[in-house]
Amino acid sequence: MATKSANLYARIEPEIKEQAENILNALGIPASNAINMFYKQIILHRGIPFDVTLPVGHPLDMAAMGTDELNAELEKGYADMLADRTKPAKEVFESIRRDYHL
Repeated sequence: MATKSANLYARIEPEIKEQAENILNALGIPASNAINMFYKQIILHRGIPFDVTLPVGHPLDMAAMGTDELNAELEKGYADMLADRTKPAKEVFESIRRDYHL
């Protein structure tokens, strides 16, 4: 087996890192082994080992939606508002500016 001496530095979202590492810990797989497995799969597949695509049938903008689909999305938003699962727009925009250094 080859000596593991190369380093990989990657910046990822802390929440994503934590969620993934919680799953890996439950599986008993160190993060470095999971990354090594991912790289080996890239080599075996000669590319990313899973499809990198946009979801089928999920429009990216309102203009691509039909009336029924738009109404369904609006109903979801309304239900979120009634259930207090929303954030003030000012807070959201501040978060975007902070996260993307705008």
